[in-house]
Amino acid sequence: MSQNDSIPWARKHQPRSFGEVVGQPEAAEALVKFVRDFDARRSKKKAALLYGPVGCGKTSSVYAVAAELGLEVLETNASDFRNAEGIKSVAGAASRQLSLFSKGKIILVDEIDGLAGREDRGGVGAVQEVIEQSAFPVVMTANDPSDKKFAPLRKASVMVEFRQLSNKDVKEALATVAAAEKITADEDALAMLANRSAGDLRGAITDLQLLCSGTSRLTKDVVSELSERNRAEEIESALLRVFKTTDVAIAAEAFEKVEAQPEECFAWIDENLPQEYKKPEELAAAYEALSKADVFRGRIMSRQHWRLLSYYTQLVAIGTAIAKEKKYEGTVQFKQPTRGLKIFIAKAKHQKKLDIAAKIAEKLHSPRPAVLSDTLPYLRLIFSNEKDKEKLDRMAAELGLDADEAEWLTRQQP
Repeated sequence: MSQNDSIPWARKHQPRSFGEVVGQPEAAEALVKFVRDFDARRSKKKAALLYGPVGCGKTSSVYAVAAELGLEVLETNASDFRNAEGIKSVAGAASRQLSLFSKGKIILVDEIDGLAGREDRGGVGAVQEVIEQSAFPVVMTANDPSDKKFAPLRKASVMVEFRQLSNKDVKEALATVAAAEKITADEDALAMLANRSAGDLRGAITDLQLLCSGTSRLTKDVVSELSERNRAEEIESALLRVFKTTDVAIAAEAFEKVEAQPEECFAWIDENLPQEYKKPEELAAAYEALSKADVFRGRIMSRQHWRLLSYYTQLVAIGTAIAKEKKYEGTVQFKQPTRGLKIFIAKAKHQKKLDIAAKIAEKLHSPRPAVLSDTLPYLRLIFSNEKDKEKLDRMAAELGLDADEAEWLTRQQP
């Protein structure tokens, strides 16, 4: 590739006008209106608070609007300045004076969620003071500004919601970046990257750059390898937290953000326990906890008592962590489970099929065996070939299926 790969593509290809902001026309228009209409003396709202999921375009929109209106952006990240003195020193004086070239400014306070922690010592009040004294529009960003601590900032701001980007928005943006970088990208590969991004365009573009480093072709197989590798890395990080602590609170949260089935986490623990724990009595205690967890799993599957799932996951994580007296020194190369994991995944997939069949059987007043043998294959055929998403959503709702179950029907081969 002729382009310089050292520049992050997410920054290199960020929008340069508010018309280029992906999938956020209403939000971009509201931001432009706020900045254009801002008057330090007359404006009732002297700040705008942009809120929405990670990677949906909040920060890039600020730079796009500034570029189009010929303004300078003074950016500070709230998570880096968790006290009043830090924020005032960066944004305070600058918010009251023009730049050397007499250009107007937008004062950007990024990620104010970072002020919600225990280390915050007056940061919210300092941001509020900057807003009140600023001669320029102040724009803040947040993923979720609903914390009661942010009430004064919400009151002082025009609230601008940025929605989660659709897979279609992300895929089209990835295709544009790939074309600009002279990357030949398979449609399926771009679709997979978009689907796994969960609306995070910045993350998707970063993944695209990573996968295309040193090559000009993106294939479905390469994206699949990345997905598997990332999931393994997440699980291994969680395993470290469980194996290297005796703190119940730390162990309890270890698997919370891991995108894997509980059975898969169980299989990883089971596979790697002998690699980490060396004392027989500690191994025995850990496997005793796993065996109890498996009892709960059996009850969940046989009786469909899903409220017991938290007991299962906590026995796996906490039971393993507290089975030892103290953490072992050094690190172990974790092994990915093979046979046991395949059995768990196969059972999970089969159970998903049974759960969907049960819902359909109840709605259609049909025997579940008949739904499994006749109705389900027919529905798979419909869902995998129908292109009208609204129609599929209506069908799923009528059958009592949630979005995940409808997606399962869509991706299954009839």
